[in-house]
Amino acid sequence: MKDLMGIMKQAKAMQEKMQNLQAEIELAEASGQAGGGLVSVSLRGQGDLVGISIDPSLMVADEKEILEDLIVAAYADGRRKLGQIIQEKTQELTAGMNLPDGLKLPF
Repeated sequence: MKDLMGIMKQAKAMQEKMQNLQAEIELAEASGQAGGGLVSVSLRGQGDLVGISIDPSLMVADEKEILEDLIVAAYADGRRKLGQIIQEKTQELTAGMNLPDGLKLPF
């Protein structure tokens, strides 16, 4: 029965850590860039776009498609960087735990 109580305590501690991780993820920020920094975006949390900056030199009507592609590329860069931040925070949380390979955290 002591083992069960220990497991329950560990589960509760893990649940609290996961809640803290979720809060950290919501506050995490990452920036993505494209076109050598001519387009940059700011992302927060689960990928919410919270800011965008476009160099005025890209404001040419004939180059609309280029600008659209650069925005998409900057967003993808930001999502990749945000994913890395989340992965690092998750690894910090689960350090020392014997979790099965392929387990996706946070849930």
